[in-house]
This record gives sequence, C-alpha cells and structure tokens, in this order.
Amino acid sequence: MDRKEAGAMDRILISACLLGRPVRYNGRGKQLDNAFLAQWQSEGRLVPVCPEVMAGFPTPRPPAEVERAMSGLDVLDGRAKVFEDTGGDVTDPFLAGAEAALQAAKANGCRFALLTDGSPSCGSSFLYDGSFKGRTVPGLGVVTALLQRHGIGVFAEHQIGDLALALDRDGLE
Repeated sequence: MDRKEAGAMDRILISACLLGRPVRYNGRGKQLDNAFLAQWQSEGRLVPVCPEVMAGFPTPRPPAEVERAMSGLDVLDGRAKVFEDTGGDVTDPFLAGAEAALQAAKANGCRFALLTDGSPSCGSSFLYDGSFKGRTVPGLGVVTALLQRHGIGVFAEHQIGDLALALDRDGLE
C-alpha cells in the first residue's frame, strides 16, 4: 500500500511570510494566494517557519545579504558571510535559523519546502548580490542550501505548480 492509500500526506515546510504573517525584514508578509496552497492549508499539511525569527531576529530588522555575490552554499562552507546593510555580521544567526528550519522539517516529516525566493535565508533561484543596490544573482539562501543537502526539495513561490506536480508524482496527493 502506498502512502496515498494509507492516508498519509507529506507535510510541507513553508515560509511563514507566504501565509501573510508579518515576519519579513520590513515587518510585512508576502501573502501567496493560490488554490494549491489553500488546499494544503485546509488539510493541515503546512509547517510555517521563519528561520530569521526562529534565530532571534526582530521584526522589522535591517535587510541582510550574502556578501560578494556568493550564496548560502558558500555560507554553509565558511567561504562567505551574511551582512546587514548596517555592516553587522549576522552569519551565525542565519546559520542557527537554517538549522532550526531543518529541525522543524525533520520533526514534521517534510520532504518538500515552499520558500520565499530572493531571501538570504530562503532564496532558491536568486539572491541579492551583497551590494544592497537591488542587484540579483543566481543562488541559494542559507536555509535552502541546508535543506537541499539533507534531501528536502525546495521550491520558490513562483514554482508552486511544480511542487504540486512533485507531490502528485510521488503519489502523495
């Protein structure tokens, strides 16, 4: 009997801001209105997290970016740091937030995550380049890099249809 027949449904780690929670650096949410999301929420499948808040950052907080157009992979491997626009080094709290998100995913059986693209924590296709001038580069945030290293599939909010297909392909819906 597969998981679908057994009635089990994978839970999905999700950026809390995508549910409208005001946890982003600017004190706002980033509400994602989508039929899949509404269905998964009604089924109790969503595990909302904000790694930065879990690490103790206040809301609002100064914007932060990974330095020198590098990525979360570089941060995990000690080749790059995360800085606030004020110059403060916030690498350690970003790493702690990534670890907290990973533990939440593991504790809740999440094989997939839906995270906010562009974030130094949650970005999965692009990040800001560290100049605080609005320029982007391809790359992964710190949380995304850690989740992927542990076999968790990460999707950006604009890839929600791909996430639905991945869930369906695995026979989980």
